[in-house]
Amino acid sequence: MSSLLSVTSRESSDQQPTCDSEEDAMDVGMHTFNHTHMRKAFQLMNDMRSKNMLCDVLLVAGNVEVTAHKLVLASCSPYFCAMFTGDMSESKAQQVEIRDVDGQTLKKLVDYIYTAMIEVTEDNVQVLLPAASLLQLMDVRQVCCEFLQSQLHPTNCLGIRAFADLHTCTQLLNQSHAYAEQHFSEVMLGEEFMGLSLQQVCSLISSDKLTVSTEEKIVEKEALIKNNNSCKDFLIEAMKYHLLPADQRHLIKTDRTRPRTPISLPKVMIVVGGQAPKAIRSVECYDFLEDRWYQVADLPSRRCRAGVVFMAGRVYAVGGFNGSLRVRTVDMYDGMRDQWTTVPSMQERRSTLGAAVLGDLLYAVGGFDGSTGLSSVEAYSYKTNEWIFVAPMNTRRSSVGVGVVDGKLYAVGGYDGASRQCLSTVEEYNPVSNQWGYMADMSTRRSGAGVGVLSGQLYAAGGHDGPLVRKSVEVYDPPSNNWRQVCDMNMCRRNAGVCAINGLLYVIGGDDGSCNLSSVEYYNPATDKWSLLPTNMSNGRSYAGGLGGREGGREGERETPAQTELCRAALQSQPCNSNRIPSRQSGPERDIGFHGQNDPKTQQSCLEQRDVPN
Repeated sequence: MSSLLSVTSRESSDQQPTCDSEEDAMDVGMHTFNHTHMRKAFQLMNDMRSKNMLCDVLLVAGNVEVTAHKLVLASCSPYFCAMFTGDMSESKAQQVEIRDVDGQTLKKLVDYIYTAMIEVTEDNVQVLLPAASLLQLMDVRQVCCEFLQSQLHPTNCLGIRAFADLHTCTQLLNQSHAYAEQHFSEVMLGEEFMGLSLQQVCSLISSDKLTVSTEEKIVEKEALIKNNNSCKDFLIEAMKYHLLPADQRHLIKTDRTRPRTPISLPKVMIVVGGQAPKAIRSVECYDFLEDRWYQVADLPSRRCRAGVVFMAGRVYAVGGFNGSLRVRTVDMYDGMRDQWTTVPSMQERRSTLGAAVLGDLLYAVGGFDGSTGLSSVEAYSYKTNEWIFVAPMNTRRSSVGVGVVDGKLYAVGGYDGASRQCLSTVEEYNPVSNQWGYMADMSTRRSGAGVGVLSGQLYAAGGHDGPLVRKSVEVYDPPSNNWRQVCDMNMCRRNAGVCAINGLLYVIGGDDGSCNLSSVEYYNPATDKWSLLPTNMSNGRSYAGGLGGREGGREGERETPAQTELCRAALQSQPCNSNRIPSRQSGPERDIGFHGQNDPKTQQSCLEQRDVPN
């Protein structure tokens, strides 16, 4: 063998130039990396541990004894590394007592060190997370936090918040606190809320980020405040305020009558689906503070020409076209979980429909079912989880724009397949009388116009009349029943998304008649000027739905935390388990009910995918 190697070496030297350096010599040789080597090595060490071979330490926790190798423990845990490599007596001891960790939990964590696998369940998360923190196994700690985040529910979020605070899990603490604010109407009905101290209650209900339908909902649940004599004057003031007719309440302006407006929250804009050039699943979000677009969870299926609205803390994508069929399906997006789910379908297939929220109902207006334009209108209640038909419009309208102003629903322009022409007509729907009526026509025909509401006025931007794509914009004032022209957009657009954010009207994408647009421009009514957003979307989109952090943009209107947070990066599911979570301030433990299906195997696989520490 040695002679063969020497011959091979000489032959190689005859054919190749000599190496001038050690690096050159290394380049001549063959390099390889065995990706399974580390895993096999740890598997072998774990087999040896199970047979008590070469083990040099016995860990004791209560009545449980765990044999191990100091070198393996120290290589994976900074806690054990400090223990076995420093001047501590444990560095030379063959038996070490581990305090503040129960025996079964210690066994699971040592098994994880050798196997990179651990099962996080509802039954062990309370003890597993603090033990992982003590042993500085940060991967396990993180997965526990992820599990707890995935289990957030109005009945347990305050307990999880207290648990996160106790163990300095900052991200989980922030997430659970934000969840409690967003779902306060349900949280305040639970036992955890009634167990809060007065200071904790006051801190929570004073937040500007609280989500409630009315301020009365908060007062209803604050018996400890209502029954306090020192609150008598405030209650009398509130009684006088609520005895006033609704149209006169705005005359009283104090801190206690000011609607909550979330502060210091980043403004965001979400764009759902669209045509690029075919129907797509992509959903992206624009962060105004960072001037960047980023992706959030895709739609469950391809969807363009859909209605997109925000209702009750969720985003709804209604109907549309999937690339081959007009659909009646509806998907709902939860921004806290970065997850889409399916809700009941409409009764009719609709693409190029208009969608808007009025009161507690989501209205799907007109559209095209694949064979004819529609005049029908149906409404969805998230409370009853069902669709019902309401009065139809007087005219069939596809590619229709809709908006809500002062409790009335407006259907603007569109295309009438019966007369085969684009429309300039506008209809108003009164939900009280369940009737549609014609209002003043626009100055020009507009199909596929972007329609939005800003400061109580209805805007119609762009659209087309046959082959002519427009960049003109007009505004409707409901009290005077008049349309007026405002400044033109920078470019022609039809089938664009529209939303109002912080007093500005944004027109998103669309097409100019020849190509899809990735640009976004916004209108400032104070200056009567359109400006382009600095950064374009990742790709051009027409027939996409657009939403913003402030729906409507009317001064004084309340922006819910969910609206602002609906486009936040996905909150990863966070594994961690425990049935009783101690409150940091209250002392006694509190029960937490976990909701949702969590297969322990799923939680285990989260850590199986992680390589054994190098």
